[in-house]
Amino acid sequence: MSDEPGTPDTPAGSTGGRPSGPRPEPLRFFGTSWVDHDNGYAGRRAAVSAGSLAAAVASCLVLRFAYQGLRIANTGSFVTVLVVAMFAICSALAFRNTWDGFGKRPDPDRQASLRGLLAIGFVGSLLAYFVRSLTEAPGEGLHRQEYDTARAEHERRTTRRTGNPSKKRRR
Repeated sequence: MSDEPGTPDTPAGSTGGRPSGPRPEPLRFFGTSWVDHDNGYAGRRAAVSAGSLAAAVASCLVLRFAYQGLRIANTGSFVTVLVVAMFAICSALAFRNTWDGFGKRPDPDRQASLRGLLAIGFVGSLLAYFVRSLTEAPGEGLHRQEYDTARAEHERRTTRRTGNPSKKRRR
């Protein structure tokens, strides 16, 4: 095992197996490449954008088949309008919830209560993921803010004082 920081045997930011500060939290699909925008970060962002858009388009096609099934079943216009409105409203709410989750940590209790709504509005979540990945890794801003704060606090705590306070001149 090498003692040089940043080698494959020793993670960057650690010296000889001892962490030298806070570690960045990995993001889904990006790991910790969001910190320095390295290790294929741009390619990953492009793949996440394309993948989330493709998943949203495929999901819309599946919903279209469901809509056609309702039309074939001749359920009536009330049920059809109700189902379309339900998917539209749930998708809008899921988009907003997912978008807000990129900027602040979501409340676990609220997330649990919205689980069904978010499952119905999955297209909105996919579109939020797509739009955010055009500018940054989804969640990168929040993680970067938390990581920078943790690093600043670590630096403040580990900064050494100069001089011996017991030899301070008394008046």
